[in-house]
Amino acid sequence: MKRYLYSIVAVALMSTACVNDDIATQEETSQNNEFVIPDGANRGEVIIKFKPEMESILDQTLTRSGGEATRSGIPSTDEVLDILGAYSFERVFPVDTRHEARTREEGLHLWYIVRFDENEDLRVAFERLSKLGEVDKIQCNRELKRAYTGEPVFVSCAEADSRPQTRTTDMPFNDPDLYRQWCYFNDGATRDFVSERAGIVAGADAGCLEAWKKCVGDEDIIVAVMDEAVMWSHPDLADNIWINEGEELHAGVDADGNGYKDDKYGYNFVRNTGVTSWTSNGSTGHGTHVAGTIAAVNDNKIGCSGIAGGGKGRKGVKIMTLQLFDGMNSSTLAMEARAMKYAADNGAVILQCSWGYNSAKSNLIMGYTPGPATEEEWAAMYPLEKEALDYFIHKAGSPNGVINGGLAIFASGNEYAAQSSFPAAYSKCISVSAIAADYTPASYSNYGPEVLLSAPGGDLEYYGEPGKKDDQYDENGILKEQGAIFSTLVLNGEAGYGYYEGTSMACPHVSGVAALGLSYAKQQGRHFTWEEFRDLMYESAEDIDHYFTGEKLYYMRHASAGATPIKMNLADYRGKMGRLVDANNLLNAIDGGGRDMRLPNIYLAPGQSIAIPLRDYALVDVTAVVVKDNSVATARFDENNVYVTAVGVGQTELTVVAPNKQSSIVTVREGASDNGWL
Repeated sequence: MKRYLYSIVAVALMSTACVNDDIATQEETSQNNEFVIPDGANRGEVIIKFKPEMESILDQTLTRSGGEATRSGIPSTDEVLDILGAYSFERVFPVDTRHEARTREEGLHLWYIVRFDENEDLRVAFERLSKLGEVDKIQCNRELKRAYTGEPVFVSCAEADSRPQTRTTDMPFNDPDLYRQWCYFNDGATRDFVSERAGIVAGADAGCLEAWKKCVGDEDIIVAVMDEAVMWSHPDLADNIWINEGEELHAGVDADGNGYKDDKYGYNFVRNTGVTSWTSNGSTGHGTHVAGTIAAVNDNKIGCSGIAGGGKGRKGVKIMTLQLFDGMNSSTLAMEARAMKYAADNGAVILQCSWGYNSAKSNLIMGYTPGPATEEEWAAMYPLEKEALDYFIHKAGSPNGVINGGLAIFASGNEYAAQSSFPAAYSKCISVSAIAADYTPASYSNYGPEVLLSAPGGDLEYYGEPGKKDDQYDENGILKEQGAIFSTLVLNGEAGYGYYEGTSMACPHVSGVAALGLSYAKQQGRHFTWEEFRDLMYESAEDIDHYFTGEKLYYMRHASAGATPIKMNLADYRGKMGRLVDANNLLNAIDGGGRDMRLPNIYLAPGQSIAIPLRDYALVDVTAVVVKDNSVATARFDENNVYVTAVGVGQTELTVVAPNKQSSIVTVREGASDNGWL
């Protein structure tokens, strides 16, 4: 059994990798009980948040140094930094010229990374810095570690797909491997992976079949996948990859002023570069698999399907890749926080996170060392992570768009534990557990009252044959389905497909359904706050507690010769698995939920212009735009946008003439410098 003494873990289980490969968490409390310093904290690094009174001094220092200094400019702080042998003093979040105002409103500009002599005692550094009156918060920095190792069951693009249809349901798209994806619509006919002791029940799925009749996705909805890099050139993903227009790889230029160079498809936070990589030694394709569940391109006659991957003449949602793991290397807590803020500032409204700490109720005997037990403990140990999450949750989206705020969706964990891991268990996040194809809890899934939703995650310890590997083939040489999740994959640089299992796989089902729901809401001109939409996802989901009766038998480490039979008492899971996400129910609820998206009021300086996307406000068949006072502003339109240009100081009314005619107020003032929305 492998044990890693780190706190953040990716919660995936590969079809050939057992949960004993999970990363364990070990927390060490300092001797004086004033500081909690997790074992494995990076030596020679601390993360500090200064009090607001220090803002002007810090700004002056960073301006003089060009962004990274060796000292803060605050005399008392610099005295301590001298003692510690500090050599780097850097703002955690780089300046994004478009969003610096709200960054400061939220206090994120006050977070700094201090790097000093690695031989200095970290606890002593904490003690010295925490005594400074100008310091508000202090925490460690540490590397993120993933839990998944081993080789997946891989199917090359050339091999997929030669297998005859085994489903009784007519496929809604022409993707040849959609029949493998029981997780989208389970008609009870996918029986290839069912053993005598395990079962399958029609309806144990994400409810996609009927939902696809209403909506298949929308290209304006962006999902940020925080994981290994997504293979943006994968033939079944390329058309649904987010592209940061104006940025180019290897150009060495921050073309959009967001603080990151060359971030055309997202960013590699491990290596601090816009070049994301899926070919490094140790890469597993996990991020690509997750992305496929959300947005593999539908109806393109190749491979598999995505929940919100488009089709029927419409494009799917977009995948933004935020790389936290690069082969055997990982980013740190500070880089993770940067990624969360990057997502919010660059248009993502869903944060897809198949990783987290070990559950506080992880079993030590099984090799898991427990993580934070309460929201208060987690927030005290990692305040930067909490503030970055809050920034995404509250600042993503738009008050004038489909959602005001963002949805942070996390896997609950794979430690067989009766409590969700953090950050999933944070009350503002969506924690996701995993079920098998018969509504029963997946054997490995964490569960507890903190879990909000469940989704298909596969269960090889339930469906797999004890003592046999999962990559089994039938008499025709075709890979057998083993009750796991089929999606896009990249292995050793080769694009293909494969099977995984885990709450890592359940999590993107919820992200995909959320993306599909937001796509539908946008197309219907409906607006929600993040809280309203999260609650709607829960309320529209299926109560599955009545399925939790009797016992369930599974074989832990099922592929090994000594697989251990274990019985689960299903009654123990009632009220602790969340509700089963249902795409069709969600779309039906959206029809009567939220409020109309209305043309927003506009605030500009003389000479400024703004483009207003017509489809964002369900404005179709526009025949004219009318500005009451052309000395204040002028307007024109095409099939996609209304373009408003400020002329002189004052206020006037803009009217868009269409079947659902809408009006707004245009205010022109000297010195207006925001994004144009009032």
